[in-house]
Amino acid sequence: MTQELPKFHETFNPILDILTNGETIHHRELLKRVVDKFYKDLPQDLLDQKTKSGEILIINRIAWGKSYLKKGGYIIYPERGMVQITEKGKKSVNETLHLNDIEGGVGFMDFYNEEKIKNISDISEIKNSTPQDLIDRGFNDIESQVKIDLLDKLKQIDPYYFEKVILILLKKMGYGDFIETSKSNDGGIDGIINEDKLGLDKIYIQAKRYGENKVREKDIRNFIGAMSGDTTKGVFVTTSDFDQGAVKKSHDAHHTIILINGAKLVDLMHQYNVGVQIKVIYEVKEIDEDFFEGE
Repeated sequence: MTQELPKFHETFNPILDILTNGETIHHRELLKRVVDKFYKDLPQDLLDQKTKSGEILIINRIAWGKSYLKKGGYIIYPERGMVQITEKGKKSVNETLHLNDIEGGVGFMDFYNEEKIKNISDISEIKNSTPQDLIDRGFNDIESQVKIDLLDKLKQIDPYYFEKVILILLKKMGYGDFIETSKSNDGGIDGIINEDKLGLDKIYIQAKRYGENKVREKDIRNFIGAMSGDTTKGVFVTTSDFDQGAVKKSHDAHHTIILINGAKLVDLMHQYNVGVQIKVIYEVKEIDEDFFEGE
């Protein structure tokens, strides 16, 4: 069975468990204790997951759980930055709290009108998500669609301009100045990257703008053959993918050949802002607990 991080409402009882003795503790210490007692055995890759804003996801969900318990009257904030269980919370420690128990008219689902979200197939998924989860999911949906559109655009542009796009990308990634080869007789090489100022260390580039056809072993073999004796490094880029023979040939070659398929290509272009632009920036603000802890 695949393990996953708890939903924010699944942290209700762990939070109350940590607070059950009535102790007043700092909110950061609470978050840490919940993780240490209930979730430290989760795979590290899950514990390392972050929100789009860079916050540790498990901490974010526990914090939302804490906020809902406060709304429901199960915990209070007796001092700045401090958390304490209430009598109502103590009575619920041994019960399994659900989201419906907490909401009582104050849940953020009140902000949604079902008539406006008919296009969302599973409303329960929304109900079990924090606002941060919903933001991240929407962000991921937009990013995925942009990458799909970007790959379609790459498959449609002029092949020579596609080669230039690849060289621009590598330049953005921090590689040295590039030289476009002659289109009439490039010998299978579309560009050359000089890794150093004097051009002593070179990387040869091959770019293939394919639709559905995959790059084959023969293409890799020809690329290696076209590389002159002054370099052993090459990057082969395609808008499609590589068949098993091509992957094996590049792996077994004495040269260092890096393969970049369409999916990886648009990931890199998105990351380094090549062919895309920032449309809008949203600011999400939260309480600055440190500010209110000052004298």
